[in-house]
Amino acid sequence: MSGWCRPAEALNLIDAVPTTRGVPVTGRWAASVGGRRAVRQNRRVPVHLITDPDDERIADYRALTDVELRTRWEPPHGLFIAEGELVLRRALRAGYPVRSYLVDAKRVDQLADLDTGDAPIYAATPDVLQQATGFHVHRGVLASFRRRPQPPAAEVLAAARRVVILEDVNNHTNLGAIFRAVAGLGVDAVLLSPTCADPLYRRSVRVSMGEVFAVPYAKLDPWPDALAEVRAAGFTVLAMTPAPDAVPIQHLDAGQRARAALLLGAEGAGLTRAAMDASDVRVVIPMRRGVDSLNVAAATAVACWELGRDDPL
Repeated sequence: MSGWCRPAEALNLIDAVPTTRGVPVTGRWAASVGGRRAVRQNRRVPVHLITDPDDERIADYRALTDVELRTRWEPPHGLFIAEGELVLRRALRAGYPVRSYLVDAKRVDQLADLDTGDAPIYAATPDVLQQATGFHVHRGVLASFRRRPQPPAAEVLAAARRVVILEDVNNHTNLGAIFRAVAGLGVDAVLLSPTCADPLYRRSVRVSMGEVFAVPYAKLDPWPDALAEVRAAGFTVLAMTPAPDAVPIQHLDAGQRARAALLLGAEGAGLTRAAMDASDVRVVIPMRRGVDSLNVAAATAVACWELGRDDPL
């Protein structure tokens, strides 16, 4: 089912008249919330009612909790999923082209101020959304976006003063938290080894609060030989490690801080020997009470803050 309706008229699915002020509404929408008449919007929004979770029109959103399936589906099809109104607005602001929206029927009005262009808006009940996506969409708003080509590492390095480099970080939650820390603490870009997780995977995007769209990133390949490219661009590669002979990060000199490339490894395993050998300085965050290290996302945040603590705000 589909038709033109004002956002506020898509708040409840009930048996209603098929037109509203001359606007055809084939999905039978009502405009009341809690017995009160909703405020009407002037802009008409094309809303397509989805009643079947297997509807091919929402194939982009199928089985969103299946990491393996999504990894096989999203990058090859050139798309990613944004969850929540704040995140999708940040994706739009960053210039990512939208393919479609999928929303709880009661939340269509949240898109009233957006220029949705030719992108269709699909609306469904919470039950249908859950069956299609595999989880309860409590934020009520999803969108499918087109990916953009990744820039080469050399281009990212040329525009940066300070970067974070990640090796084998394949936990999407950690990756999203790292991007949020990088964005908020004055680091200019992120470089990823080929085995890192996808920054545009839904969980990474959500945890980053959409900051993955604000931070340039690129793959660093071949690994770890491409670390030589980082050094050639004038950066000092600082390998984060709990090793007892590492330099406390607060003791780095001005030259080592000036163009720093923080290198961090996966949770638990840390950096490989090859990556460590390709770095310039081994660096540690001093710990207390017998704790050997922090979570990789927390360590990234602490290190980024330390390196940028004297930067003007």
